[in-house]
Amino acid sequence: MAKAKTVFFCSECGGESVKWYGRCPHCGAWNTLVEEAISREKPAPPGQSPREIVKPQAIAKVAAANIQRQTLDMPELDRVLGGGLTPGSSILLGGEPGIGKSTLLLQAAAAMAKRGPVLYISAEESAAQIRMRGERLHALEANLYILAQTDVDEALRQAEEMPLTLLIADSVQALYSPALSSASGSVSQVRAVAAACVAFARKKNIPVMLIGHVTKEGLLAGPRVLEHMVDTVLYFEGERYNSLRLLRAVKNRFGSTNELGVFQMEREGLQPLSDASAYFISNRRPEEPGSAVTCVMQGNRPLLVEIQALVGKSAFGNPRRLAGGYDYNRLLLIIAILEKKLHLPLGDKDVYLSVAGGARADDPAADLAAAAAIVSSLKEKPLPQDVLLAGEAGLLGELRNVGQTEKRCREGAAFGFRHILLPAGSGGETNGIRLLPAKDLQQALTILDLSF
Repeated sequence: MAKAKTVFFCSECGGESVKWYGRCPHCGAWNTLVEEAISREKPAPPGQSPREIVKPQAIAKVAAANIQRQTLDMPELDRVLGGGLTPGSSILLGGEPGIGKSTLLLQAAAAMAKRGPVLYISAEESAAQIRMRGERLHALEANLYILAQTDVDEALRQAEEMPLTLLIADSVQALYSPALSSASGSVSQVRAVAAACVAFARKKNIPVMLIGHVTKEGLLAGPRVLEHMVDTVLYFEGERYNSLRLLRAVKNRFGSTNELGVFQMEREGLQPLSDASAYFISNRRPEEPGSAVTCVMQGNRPLLVEIQALVGKSAFGNPRRLAGGYDYNRLLLIIAILEKKLHLPLGDKDVYLSVAGGARADDPAADLAAAAAIVSSLKEKPLPQDVLLAGEAGLLGELRNVGQTEKRCREGAAFGFRHILLPAGSGGETNGIRLLPAKDLQQALTILDLSF
C-alpha cells in the first residue's frame, strides 16, 4: 500500500512546504510547521453528485434532537458532565501524571459496561496492567474490553465491529496515525488522532473519552486547537500526596462549566465526596486569628471553604504576597482597597492567603472573607465563630451583592452558622440564619469588631 503524501503547513501564515523547517520560509515564524496528510478525493460514481449539497433552512424548521443522556452512576462525574454522557460527544480529560485519570475512566468504563460493550484502548499500558488495576477497582465487567494498541486506525477499525456504548482512548499523545511520518505525541499526530476519534464518535453516535497529558504550566499538551475539536474538556486536579481530587469542566457544549466534582482517592479507587463542605472545614480552628469561612458557588452547588491569612512584618524591602487557591491579582486588589480606603498599614507587611483543604475560591463572593481574614491576622483577633461571610469587594470599598443567597444560607445553616454577613440589599430567604447587612468593608469590619 502506497504511503499517503504529506506536506507541512505553517500554523501562523498557512504557507505550504514539502519538508519540515525550524523556521517558516514564508513568514519567518519559528516551530510553526505542522505535518498533514493530503487526501485525494475519489471520483463520484456515475449519476451521483461529487459532493452532497446542503441548503440553508430556517432555524424554526430544524428538527429538534431528542438527546437522552446516559448516567454513569457516578454522581460527581455526572454532575460535571452536565447530567451524564451525551451520545456522539467527545470528552477530553487532562491532568498531571499519577493524579488518577486512568483510574477515573476505568471506573466510568466499568459503570457503563453494565449497559453494553465498552472498549478501552490503551496505548501506554498492557492489558495485564489494566487487569491488575481492574481487580483493585472491582471493575472486571464482562462487557468491558481492553485493546492494547498504539495505531489509532487499527484500533478504530476493530471498534467498528463492536456495538459499543462507550469508547475510551488512553492517551491521545501515545496513539499515532500511520498516515503521518512524525512521531507520536507531536502536534500533527495529536491533532490527527483526536480528529479520528471525534469523527468516530459522531459517526457511531456514541460517546468517546480521551485522556490527555498536561504541560509544566498545567495546560493540555499539544495544539490549542485540540480543545476546540472536542465537545467537553475536563481537568483533574489535586496534590499527589493528598487524597482529595477535584474535577472541573473548562468547556462543555452540553452543560455548565461551573460545576465541580469532588473525589477522594482510596485503595478501591476514587470515591465521590458528596459532603464536600464538611471536608473543607473539618480541621478549622476558629479560635485562631486569620480564619474566615465563606460559601462559594460551584455551578449550582454551594461549598463552604475556609480562607486563612497570615500577616507579618516584612524582613525585606519589598513585602511578599502569596496566594494559594485564590486569585493572586484579586489578593493584590483587596490589599490595595484595605490600604487606600481603610488606611490599614499593609505596605510593609508580608501577606499570605490560602484556601484550606486544597479547594479554590474563584467566586467573587469570597472577597469579603479574604479581607476579613487579612484584617483578623493583622489585629491578632479571631473572627466570631458562627458568622459566615459572603460579598464582592468593589474598588471604592463598597460591597456588591452576590447571587443565590438562599443556597448559601441553607448550606451555612446545615453546618451550624447562625449569622451571615452579606452586602446590604441582598434579597432572598435566609433559612433561619440571621442576616447582618453591610454596605461597605468599613461597616463589615465594624460588625465583626475589627475596625481600627
